Amino acid sequence: MARFLSLIERVGNALPHPATLFLLLSLAVIGLSEVATWFDLTAQHPVTKEVIAPVSLMTRDGLHKILTNLVTNFTGFAPLGTVLVALLGIGIAESSGLIGTAMRLLVLSAPRKLLTMVVVFAGVLSNTASEVGYVLLIPMAAMIFQAAGRHPVLGLAAAFAGVSGGYSANLLLGTVDPLLSGLTQEAARILEPGAVVSPACNYWFMAASTFWVTIIVTFVTEKIVAPRLRPFVPEGGTGSTAAGDPSLAPLTAAERKGLWAATAVFVLGAAWVLWGTIPGDGFLRDPKTGDLLHSPLMSGIVALIFLFAALMGLAYGIAAGTIRSDAAAMKGMAKSMETLGGYLVLVFFAAQFVNFFNWTKLGLILAVKGANFLQATGLDGAPLVLGFILLTAAINLVMGSASAKWALMAPIFVPMMMLLGYPPDVTQAAYRVGDSCTNVISPMMSYFALIIAFMQRYDKQAGLGTLVATMLPYSVALLISWSVLFLGWMWLGLPFGPS
Repeated sequence: MARFLSLIERVGNALPHPATLFLLLSLAVIGLSEVATWFDLTAQHPVTKEVIAPVSLMTRDGLHKILTNLVTNFTGFAPLGTVLVALLGIGIAESSGLIGTAMRLLVLSAPRKLLTMVVVFAGVLSNTASEVGYVLLIPMAAMIFQAAGRHPVLGLAAAFAGVSGGYSANLLLGTVDPLLSGLTQEAARILEPGAVVSPACNYWFMAASTFWVTIIVTFVTEKIVAPRLRPFVPEGGTGSTAAGDPSLAPLTAAERKGLWAATAVFVLGAAWVLWGTIPGDGFLRDPKTGDLLHSPLMSGIVALIFLFAALMGLAYGIAAGTIRSDAAAMKGMAKSMETLGGYLVLVFFAAQFVNFFNWTKLGLILAVKGANFLQATGLDGAPLVLGFILLTAAINLVMGSASAKWALMAPIFVPMMMLLGYPPDVTQAAYRVGDSCTNVISPMMSYFALIIAFMQRYDKQAGLGTLVATMLPYSVALLISWSVLFLGWMWLGLPFGPS
């Protein structure tokens, strides 16, 4: 296993810089779009029955589209604004010393043996509002591990596996639940016009999966990933942060005073959020329906991260004496932006690649072709379910959006599985398993470039190969173990959610 992962890392890192790689992939997509038109590579849309034909970008219209959208591809790339806005607030919290002090307190008070499990569990829960996990928890986990004398990349990998690899597992319903169930319901009505699929149709299975994923990811972190990481040498240092390092000294009186002030701000902010969400007509709920999943609270989660981090950082800095003027706060925000130079370059080319791929419709054609192939095999029972999970996992490598994939696959597989005796909620649960497992190794995943940038903070030589080699054991372990849990759940006849 170690030799195999080292080979993947060497081969991956022998590739060009990730930004250059995305540039080359963008050029390749342009070329392939033309080749696809030569061979008339088409597919029939499962819902509209419309023929999906490839769109060549090697035409006058294609050239015009590339030139006129080059800037908006970059500025409109979904994770970009999320990361920039969130890190502005986090920059104040970090520069004031709030994050460092809180990390020290956590490491000093938490049992060392449970640190990995706590980080993974927090990652799985954070995907209710996924931006929190990606822009806050993952870099924070790296800092927590470094403060505890462990490799920061190990903490980053564990958190990333929890947030992204365990994307569908949770103890809470998130925005993805009603999104997927709505598509499942429409697909089920192809056979049963009155079919109803609840957003909670997979809740029991996904709640149990939360603990299952936490255990599997923790095991892989400690037994497979940790032994193969190179020793971490902090910049300007000579070795890993040790447990006796001054950075883990007891908190000073000023630091404790700052933490109390930050805690008071957090409590007031939390009370304000509860005031706006608990009443049925709360001001943070949807003003028309009173819904909470589709509400200003959920769509404004990044703004809340910014506000909470900035206000708590200011409260800590003023109380602890680390922020004495507005200039100090602005300097902290500017410093957080300085670390994103490499990420911005990477995102520019990644955004072009993702948009080019969507424009050419190659992703849609590949998804439909793969689904039709599995349907034509005539498989049944466990082989069919496993084949469906594997197909979903494979498509996830070239098509990142969970809702877009399910919009294509549900009309094919939900009715097909219903005819074979499998209810829609079972098919949806199988899809969610396959869709989650390969997130951590998929370059099409929106935050993949951000994770590379985070990793390069601690390993300047890290590249695409390093990240894939680090995360591949998680992907394989989750795919195998989660599929086993799914088949066992079916074999026992357990309900996947409230009927």
